[in-house]
Amino acid sequence: MFPALDLWEAHILAWIESLRSPALNALVGFFTHLGDGGLLFIAATALLLLLPRTRKAGLAAALGLVFSLLFTNLLLKNLIQRPRPWETAAFLHNLVTETDTSFPSGHTSAAFAFALALARSDGARRWLKITAVTAAVFMALSRLYVGAHYPTDVLAGALVGSLAGLAGWYLSTRLIRAFSKTRPPTDPPD
Repeated sequence: MFPALDLWEAHILAWIESLRSPALNALVGFFTHLGDGGLLFIAATALLLLLPRTRKAGLAAALGLVFSLLFTNLLLKNLIQRPRPWETAAFLHNLVTETDTSFPSGHTSAAFAFALALARSDGARRWLKITAVTAAVFMALSRLYVGAHYPTDVLAGALVGSLAGLAGWYLSTRLIRAFSKTRPPTDPPD
């Protein structure tokens, strides 16, 4: 992308690398792998869809994740083709191996898409919304900690994911409203 920016960001990653410890490596590594392929957020969305009270929030989250996948993984990563930090800065050491490109962070995008869709939805309890947003922030930080992304990759992933989550929420409310208008009224009990 921009060599000067890459170098500046690589120094931030080197500082983060200096904070590593074996116990923290294991904990953060475990958490960041929960986001592989969107696994954590897909599983949480499936659970929301199964429960009648949170079904609307689950629809918003599912649509947000689809938008995140389309824009982050299929469009932007392929369009920009930014190499991973360890590929451009030999002094950095990654804790995970990724095979795709770096910009934007797909893990972060999925986390924020899920969190923002859920945060805007009715039916999900406040503690669940706070937990989702907190998990999204930790997912973003975990991607920096393991050396998989530059800081701007994570910021862009948070932005794209947030917009995807809001788009998912918006579309789900429109779909639910349209569906409820087309349903025939139920007969009153005799």
